[in-house]
Amino acid sequence: MNILFVGDIFGSAGRRIVREHIGHLRSTHSVELTVVNVENAAGGFGVTPQIAEEVFDWGADVLTTGNHVWDKKELAEYLKSVPPDSHDRPRRVLRPANFAPNLPGYGVYEGTTASGVPYAVLNLQGRVFMGSTNDPFQGAEALLAGVKAKVIVLDFHAEATSEKVAMGWYLDGRVTAVLGTHTHVPTADERILPNGTAYQTDVGMSGPYDSVIGVEKDMVLHRFLTGMPGKFEAAKGNPKLCAALVECDPATGRASRIQRIMLGE
Repeated sequence: MNILFVGDIFGSAGRRIVREHIGHLRSTHSVELTVVNVENAAGGFGVTPQIAEEVFDWGADVLTTGNHVWDKKELAEYLKSVPPDSHDRPRRVLRPANFAPNLPGYGVYEGTTASGVPYAVLNLQGRVFMGSTNDPFQGAEALLAGVKAKVIVLDFHAEATSEKVAMGWYLDGRVTAVLGTHTHVPTADERILPNGTAYQTDVGMSGPYDSVIGVEKDMVLHRFLTGMPGKFEAAKGNPKLCAALVECDPATGRASRIQRIMLGE
């Protein structure tokens, strides 16, 4: 079974490059499960319900997010009052499970592929150098206690490499893949851990690489050089899609292969 995980979509350039490539990636690699991180898809800050619907139309099965999930207030309305047993699109847009429990949405989704394979997608956020959240390690335990599927993919949205690596080792053999997001720079450390978990510290951004992690270069340089605040805008130059392709045994959930992908225009 092949799983495609697409890294953080950033702005219109990211949406364009993902729309261009996701279809042939899915068909070429016989992908059965497609997960896309969309937390920066709307102008580089948050995601709107309309954009989420577009990404589903391109073939995504589950959408994950992170610390920018509430930047577009309409998303909270989109996620409100969705029953936990629903399989409709709003239920398949996740926010980190270790956010405050009274917030809209869910941090885990369990579904079934077209061929009948049960799967679960988990979304957690790190705490090191990030906003205040509950413990992601305890959060992972709580989520796994309720998951029945063998094929389990975790989007760990975190800043610190050490925290991401630690989560990989912590869950080795208990999930199919631990895939990092948030830092927007793809890491070259993809591997299969000893007990069968595919791991990559950061899948990388799907967005404009002539930028500073997605933002117009001059705006970021001005802040670094002067210390003065300023409005950030999404860049558009040199868009690339970054993704991870994971092959696993659907019966056990154990991964056998992970491939790093970067595609441009």
